[in-house]
Amino acid sequence: MAMAGWMRGALFGATLLLSALASAEPELSTAQRVVNAARSQIGVTTRYDGSYRRLGYPNGDVPIETGVCTDVLIRALRSVDIDLQRQVHEDRKRHPERYAKRDRRIDRNIDHRRVPNLQIWFAHHAEVLALSTDVKDFKPGDIVSWKLPGGLDHIGIVSDRRFAARPLVLHNISGGTQEEDVLLAWKITGHYRLR
Repeated sequence: MAMAGWMRGALFGATLLLSALASAEPELSTAQRVVNAARSQIGVTTRYDGSYRRLGYPNGDVPIETGVCTDVLIRALRSVDIDLQRQVHEDRKRHPERYAKRDRRIDRNIDHRRVPNLQIWFAHHAEVLALSTDVKDFKPGDIVSWKLPGGLDHIGIVSDRRFAARPLVLHNISGGTQEEDVLLAWKITGHYRLR
């Protein structure tokens, strides 16, 4: 049955209006998309578990309800089409000398889940910023790594929310993804910004 001319016109007009409204809406920056994707993990990723697991490739992931600090970052960067599993794996194959001090064996299941490997990757694929304790030097979406007491490495994403003057950090240190006031809690060992 043919659609009445006025109905086709009304549908066409509604489509144009929706199109105009969508294009008038400001597009989120890369940094904001990363922050939003990290924040969306709060209450979903509720446990900390660094167990070795076999992952699909590319875009492999551990179960969403669990993970470690690197998994918050891995999932958030996928919102801007960066698959750290594939990126780190391919970078390790192309440039083994960069990673030689860490581990000579390449393993696409775990390499991207290790903070030192991510520090090496970001050092070559992101803007490397000076180490600082001045909170004004940190912007939403920045990636920060720390050395925890006991020598463990940690990584997180700077939030667009603040406590007092300090930006909060999206990370998983023990009880799942959280947004906390920890930027200056430990020794900062890396500060990166996506290009």
